[in-house]
Amino acid sequence: MISVDLAKHMTSASNGQKEIILKTENVSVYYGNFLAVRGVYLDIPKNKIVAFIGPSGCGKSTLLRTFNRLNDLIPGCRVEGRITFHKQDIYDKKIDPIDICRRIGMVFQKPTPFPKSIYENIAFGARVNGYRGNMDELVEQSLRQAALWDEVKDKLKQSGLALSGGQQQRLCIARAIAIQPEVILMDEPCSALDPISTLKIEELLDELKEKYTIIIVTHNMQQASRIADMTAFFNAEATEMGGKMGYLVEYDETQEIFHNPKEKSTQDYVSGRFG
Repeated sequence: MISVDLAKHMTSASNGQKEIILKTENVSVYYGNFLAVRGVYLDIPKNKIVAFIGPSGCGKSTLLRTFNRLNDLIPGCRVEGRITFHKQDIYDKKIDPIDICRRIGMVFQKPTPFPKSIYENIAFGARVNGYRGNMDELVEQSLRQAALWDEVKDKLKQSGLALSGGQQQRLCIARAIAIQPEVILMDEPCSALDPISTLKIEELLDELKEKYTIIIVTHNMQQASRIADMTAFFNAEATEMGGKMGYLVEYDETQEIFHNPKEKSTQDYVSGRFG
């Protein structure tokens, strides 16, 4: 385990002069009195893919949900420290959480299409968020960006639930894109998919980072090494209350994390010795 000060130094040093879109400063997350994630410093660079890796229970998904305030929906959950988006504190009382959710979208582990047509899966969220442009064009553009248009263009009136698992996940990505976010959060988006569908999602993410910043939680070490520009390794330690407290061990360029990590626990994890 490394000190908070060292983690802070490593975060700043690793990002150099990159434009930072999201920043955490000494962020801790509590569920009631239980400390789930402790003292995280992270700089998320714009138009990059950042992977969160680490064993179960280390707080990856918990931290991910703080970026668009989804944890607000969990009774007793609170966030300490500071998270800024374009240098503005997203937990400031003047900030509208709905606007944060629009600008920082989310794709979940299990594909979650609405029980609506493929077309309405895209149009619904855009409509709710006040989109006033040509909806047909937005639907097509979003599906094209998600590499799904050619597969569904002749069945837009069919239910999104009729698609395969991989297609459903790409539909969810298209739905997230349709509300025109700047950041897309992904919580193990490929864990329920077959290898071919996973490869399609990975290829898609590499294209999407030209327009979006992507933060992905993954247990797949090969996936992180293939697609991520930056990688954050989290670990956990047992607490007196019986649960696990997560903390950031190391954050750097992906090449460094996998081939030249600074911490022994990082080396042990990426080499498969635990996790």
